[in-house]
This record gives sequence, C-alpha cells and structure tokens, in this order.
Amino acid sequence: MNRQNGAQRPYDVVLFGATGFVGALTAAYLASHAPDGCRWALAGRNRAKLEQLRNHLTATDPRCADLPLLHADADDAGSLRELAESAHVVATTVGPYVWYGEQLVAACAEAGTDYADLSGEPEFADRMFLEHDARARETGARIVHACGFDSVPHDLGVYFTVQQLPEDVPLRIDGFVRSNAVFSGGTFASALTAMGRGPQMLRAAKERRLHEPRLVGRRARAPLGAPHFSAETGTWALPLPTLDARTVERSARALPRYGPDFRYRHYASVKHLPVALGGTAALGALIGAAQLPAARAWLMDRYEPGSGPDAERRHRSWFTVRFVGEGGGRRVFTEVSGGDPGYDETAKMLAESALCLALDELPTVSGQVTTAVAMGDALGGRLRAAGLGFRVAAVR
Repeated sequence: MNRQNGAQRPYDVVLFGATGFVGALTAAYLASHAPDGCRWALAGRNRAKLEQLRNHLTATDPRCADLPLLHADADDAGSLRELAESAHVVATTVGPYVWYGEQLVAACAEAGTDYADLSGEPEFADRMFLEHDARARETGARIVHACGFDSVPHDLGVYFTVQQLPEDVPLRIDGFVRSNAVFSGGTFASALTAMGRGPQMLRAAKERRLHEPRLVGRRARAPLGAPHFSAETGTWALPLPTLDARTVERSARALPRYGPDFRYRHYASVKHLPVALGGTAALGALIGAAQLPAARAWLMDRYEPGSGPDAERRHRSWFTVRFVGEGGGRRVFTEVSGGDPGYDETAKMLAESALCLALDELPTVSGQVTTAVAMGDALGGRLRAAGLGFRVAAVR
C-alpha cells in the first residue's frame, strides 16, 4: 500500500464535485470497482445532491448506503483544508479549474495529499506548478493534472510506444487522435475559458519556462506540427495545440527512458479534406469569439455546465489514438482505444488514477508530475484491465 501517514487519515480516496455530470459517472465507477477495504467518500457543497447521488448508487449496490458525505466548497479554503487533511487522495471534477481549482491544489500540497483532476487547461497547470510544486515536493504530495481523456491516452500511449523502441537513441513519435464523441457543458466551459485567456496562458507558460530546471545532456520537445496528409494513417493531420503534447513533453523530460533527444507531435486525424478545412475554420471562429466577453457569455449560455450526452449517445462514442514511433532503425505503430472519451472513459481514467495513487506501489516522486511519471506501468495495467486497448499494431 502506498498511503501517506499510515492509517491516520480516514479516507483513501475522496471524490470532490461528485454531483456534477462527470463526477456522478466517476462515483458510479468507484462504487462498482473500488476494492473491498478501500475507504472512499463523496464531497461537494450541496448535501441534498450528495444524498440523492448516494441513494442512486445504493439502488445499484446496497453497500453504498453508508458511503460518507463530506461538505466542501471550492470558495471555502477552510473546508478544502479539512478535506485534504482527511484523505490520502483527492480527485476533483470541479472546473473550469482556472476559476475553481487553485485552493484545493494549495490545500493538498500543504497537507501532503495526492491530487488528481481532469484539467486540460495549460494555464492552470503552469500556474499550479509555479505556486505549489515546491511545497508539494516538501510534503510528498503528488499533484497530477489531466487524469482524463486529457491527457491519459496520449501520455500513457507515448509511454507505451517508447517501451517498444530501443533505449539510449533519439526518438520521434507522432500521435493521431480520432473520435466521434460529443462534449458536455462543463467541457465546453473549460475550453472556452482557456480560449479567452490567451495572454494569461502565454504569460504563465513563459514564467514556467524561467523556473523549470533545464535538462543537461538530454533534449525533449513537443513542437506544433504542420497540417499535412499522413500516409501512415491515411488521414489529414491537423496540429492540436492542447495540454496533451505539453504533458508528453514533461514526461519525457522526467524519464530518461525517452532517450537523449525526444520529439513528440500531436494531431487530430480527419479522413476527409472538406471536414478538415471546415473544422479548422470553425475552431478559428470559436477562438475569435472567445476573445469578446459578450460573445463568450452568449456561447457559455448555449451549454449548461453539469449537462452532457445521454447513455445511448455515449454508448455509440469511441476514440482511437494512433502513434507512429521511430528510433534506432526501428519503426513501430501502436494504438490506444476505448469507448466514449469525454465521459465514460474519462470517469474510468480519473477513478483508476485515484485508486492507483491510493493503493498501488509507485515510484517515489512528488510535486507536480504527469500520469506517466507518477503511475506509469501501474496505471497502464489498471486501464488495460478496465477495458482500454493498448496494442502494438505493427513493427518495421
């Protein structure tokens, strides 16, 4: 077992934001998959909604009737401090994180509590590194952002691909993402918030670069690629300027197994050129609208946070991430795949990340770390057992 302070804390895992759309899916997954003896609890600011969720879980599994309910509010530092001090791991779905996330990160860093979230917000990750990485290293807390579709399939997919390539040679890996899924109000709000904070995001990234330790004798990069037709996948590849590539780069910086000179490029994979052109134009228009407060507010009203696709639509959703890796004269093609990426699989990834941090034997690391650095093989094994596909498609 890998638990801070032995048995002194009453809970192994606490799920904060349990009554939101993804939070409720994560709670249902934990109810079905948390092992016997795992002490877990639900947390949020609305007791009535927490009780309603517990009743729903109890209808499926009577053991949930005694599931503890904890009060915590993202705006109440005292309640977040108590929450962090009560748990070995806190998993949170409360976003947009740049608005609502920092006080919980601060509380976990101070208490030596492991933290996992679903943030795909680059500015938030950079700011949390600047403000709380040092304290987390002192207390032993592992601060792990992006424990959902952002960025687990990409981070662990590259980690898996690297293991298929020779050691101690320059490595080049490209990732190609495809999915037919739709998004929820919460996801849209987070994305729109990030798009509307371009200057703040750039400032945070610049300041982080000034404070991060420099690599000596090694290099790790994640440059933004150019749009092109990918012969390897038979699709049009459009560069994705998301947190995923930054996460992979940080894993490569931390893990010598990625070689002396590592490069990763991250793309959306689109079969038909008109769809690629239309998607690029639509994204550009959305980014432009996000810069205008009135337009941003209007767009926010179109999708209510806490809502999302129904079970039938999620059942029809899927994703694949295909990787092409090269190094030392070897070329490999790998793939990570699963069902609905933004909700069902994201809930699975967050829950398994929290259980992994709480219960598994893991590398001795602390501070802000990626899923590959903090959990690597252990989380990959959990996700394969939970139904996600990790496979080597071809070797040349």
